[in-house]
Amino acid sequence: MARDNDTDEMMEVDVLPSTSGHNSKSKEHSNKSCDLPWIEKYRPQVFTDIVGNEDTIARLSVFAQHGNTPNIIIAGPPGVGKTTTILCLAHLLLGPSFKDAVLELNASNDRGIDVVRNKIKMFAQKKVNLTKGKHKIVILDEADSMTDGAQQALRRTMEIYSNTTRFALACNNSEKIIEPIQSRCAMLRYGKLSDAQVLAKVIEVCQKENVSYTDDGLEAIVFTAQGDMRQALNNLQSTHNGFGHVNGTNVFKVCDEPHPLLVKEMLELCTQGNICKAFQIMQHLWNLGYSAEDIIGNIFRVCKNLPIEEKLKLEMVKEIGITHLGIVNGINSLLQMNSLLARLCQKHISKK
Repeated sequence: MARDNDTDEMMEVDVLPSTSGHNSKSKEHSNKSCDLPWIEKYRPQVFTDIVGNEDTIARLSVFAQHGNTPNIIIAGPPGVGKTTTILCLAHLLLGPSFKDAVLELNASNDRGIDVVRNKIKMFAQKKVNLTKGKHKIVILDEADSMTDGAQQALRRTMEIYSNTTRFALACNNSEKIIEPIQSRCAMLRYGKLSDAQVLAKVIEVCQKENVSYTDDGLEAIVFTAQGDMRQALNNLQSTHNGFGHVNGTNVFKVCDEPHPLLVKEMLELCTQGNICKAFQIMQHLWNLGYSAEDIIGNIFRVCKNLPIEEKLKLEMVKEIGITHLGIVNGINSLLQMNSLLARLCQKHISKK
């Protein structure tokens, strides 16, 4: 009887850990899904999910249908979907062979000539069984960071292995890619996303994630993103995780930018010729710790949307641009910012 009791106890001990192990695995899986950044969670997997640049994506979809894709360069500002587009194209072309037939490198790290000679050349020589009309794909992100020597070696590799391998390059500035490579590729240029496109995607993510938000919060997300979808989703997730509610105040706390309503009030005071109160707002922003670069950037963005006469707005933008040039050259004191306000007030007085 004693032995029977022992076996019963052993059986109970065996059963309990297995159940707790199952629970811990499920908890771990749910935690991973919660911790996943939204920019990865909502990264488009097909062309139809990509926001903006519809004409360029239509051209790529034609390439995918025919199969024989040329070497391509996609140039444009950050956060508009360059890398995502290339990955969607590779998935569409190669399907289940994606893992074996795609080499993805970030040229901001793998940027030297050794990478071209070793990694890229070895991959181009590798034999992969693909259907007729399909090619291996080398994806080079941040290709404008590659050294000149690496780019010279790359153009030769593109020629030698053109029968088996295609190259897709993503860059911010196409001028930094040497002309021989540009002439071997189809050039596709992406523009910044419009505010409406960014707003539509942000609202979609808010609904899926049950995010509490206000209209001014969404306006602040779009304002801080400036056409960069990655920035918009990052700011949205940071505000949601930090405060649990997305409104204008919380967004600008997370992004730490001069509040556009303060900047707008300051510019309106300049258009009224009230230089003393405009100085007070500038002094307040400066005391909060914002740099001249931060302040001048927001002054320009807000000035573009001011409801004033077009000619006066152009003259104000000109003065802002001159001050911005001085800041870039190192003249970034509070005195220069106050000088800008004085000149803006002077424009209004001379207009009268």
